[in-house]
Amino acid sequence: MATDYHHGVRVIEINEGTRPIRTISTAVIGMVVTADDADPVAFPLDTPVLITNVIAAQGKAGTKGTLQRVLKAIGKQAKPLTIVVRVPSAEDEAEQTTKVIGGVSADGKYTGLKALLAAQGKFGIKPRILGAPGLDSKAVANELASIAQSLRAFGYVWASGCKTVEEAQAYRAQFGQRELMVIWPQFLDWDSEQNADASISAVAYALGLRAKIDEEVGWHKTISNMVINGPTGISQDVSWDLQDPATDAGVLNAKEVTTLINMNGYRFWGSRTCETQGGYFPFESYTRTAQVLRDTIAEAMFEFVDVPMNPSIIKDIIASINAKFRSLKASGYIIDGEAWYDEQFNDKDTLKAGKLTIDYNFTPVPPLENLLFQQRITDQYLADFASLVAAA
Repeated sequence: MATDYHHGVRVIEINEGTRPIRTISTAVIGMVVTADDADPVAFPLDTPVLITNVIAAQGKAGTKGTLQRVLKAIGKQAKPLTIVVRVPSAEDEAEQTTKVIGGVSADGKYTGLKALLAAQGKFGIKPRILGAPGLDSKAVANELASIAQSLRAFGYVWASGCKTVEEAQAYRAQFGQRELMVIWPQFLDWDSEQNADASISAVAYALGLRAKIDEEVGWHKTISNMVINGPTGISQDVSWDLQDPATDAGVLNAKEVTTLINMNGYRFWGSRTCETQGGYFPFESYTRTAQVLRDTIAEAMFEFVDVPMNPSIIKDIIASINAKFRSLKASGYIIDGEAWYDEQFNDKDTLKAGKLTIDYNFTPVPPLENLLFQQRITDQYLADFASLVAAA
């Protein structure tokens, strides 16, 4: 107390109990593009720019490079918050790769893909859906995976330069990150500058579709088998049959390459990440569920940091997390999850040092990737045939 003596009434406010936990925003795109004729004020070079209306932004995107067509592809799916980093175009592929990867300038400014790391500090939001459509060489894909890990985001890349199914499989084998999905081949869509169908990176559509699914369905649904708005064709032939795994699509999916099909509309076909076989995160939805839970729970605990650590606070933390798990389970985002206090990680010395460990587990919702029906022929329905005739 400030003083021991008081003649009157005092009220001490004590706020205890569970705290509501808000799920982090996931439908936020972060991408690197080129556009030499874009408005330099709206899209300054090597600077993250927040777009709140991808349709309106096309007016200042210019017509050169990748920016305008990528914005169009995204805008046909959804209207998500989009963080754009425009880099200079280069004639040489190696030089272009260097510009896309970026780095840190002498004055401490992040450039290229690394500029996405500055987005949260600048705008208060973190890009969760990453790509560099049309610019994602193998070196760029590797850097994108690293940026995705830092941001706890997910990246989509094209099997760069691959012309055949075999080449796409070999390309995928060069990655092992759970934060990455490899897509092959490309889409075709109408290019207003050429007045004809032209190839466009399927990654552009993946970014927009991922944001749309996050907003309308949830981050627990993969991009596979959802109709995509906009494409007019696929850049290369891909054989596919719903019941036959011995097709191009089946072979690609078996090696964790997401491909493109046309079945009542153009769709991505495949839900696998680049994580090595036998890992815990084979599916896009598994990785994103882990990322969402990690950041959602951590950010919700910010207000608990530095409060007096008494048993009631610990109970509140656990109860708050378990309440969130119950809500996510009821909405179908996870199968289940639970948080608890384990004494073996919280002895008197660690508690005295101000350290607290809370354990929690969760089970993500698996996609129904392999549906098997067992069809049998039988004569049992002929056994009472005479009675059926008589009844007719």
